[in-house]
Amino acid sequence: MTKPIIIAVPKGRILSEAVPLLAAAGIVPEAAFSDEDSRALRFATDTPGIELIRVRAFDVATFVAHGAAQLGIVGSDVIAEFGYSELYAPVDLGIGHCRISVAEPADMAAGDDPRGWSHVRVATKYPHITAAHFARRGVQAECVKLNGAMELAPMLGLAPRIVDLVSSGRTLKENGLVEVEVIAQVTSRLVVNRAAMKTRAEVVPLVEAFRRAVAAKARIAA
Repeated sequence: MTKPIIIAVPKGRILSEAVPLLAAAGIVPEAAFSDEDSRALRFATDTPGIELIRVRAFDVATFVAHGAAQLGIVGSDVIAEFGYSELYAPVDLGIGHCRISVAEPADMAAGDDPRGWSHVRVATKYPHITAAHFARRGVQAECVKLNGAMELAPMLGLAPRIVDLVSSGRTLKENGLVEVEVIAQVTSRLVVNRAAMKTRAEVVPLVEAFRRAVAAKARIAA
């Protein structure tokens, strides 16, 4: 019996944007998939042979890179941070718009100029992106790895600055921080396991279905 095609989708804010895109690509998940309170992790769809899993954003890339899922939806930030050679990212889905930014306390920023930095200590879940960014600028970066609650780092003296995803900027503002530098713009991409692309005949038509869905959405928006 042929194994189903598994598509990994991130939990959280991207989920609500991903569901209509999946539907536009011809994949409608069971109702529980959109229920953030559901503890289920694997879901059926109305398309025979296609199932969805709902995992943490950083884990989407891992599941797809190692072949446990054949396709996934993941931010370009995750792709850049991990750089999996096993991943192919053929479609920019145009959802999940945000940015990776450097932020610091507002009172520090009032008298600070990023152009004068030579060394920074930064709390981040993106040590690779952060170090590479500052290296290009000739700045030595000491990265403190955190997986969440980044905004606490300056408050508690762990690091004076953070590098994190920013969307509306509300979380930064509520914690007394301001953006001082944008490292990269981020959108979600369709990622595909390279081996599956070659060995599973169902994968290429799925990629094209997502490509058409994105193109149709762009036409409507225009």
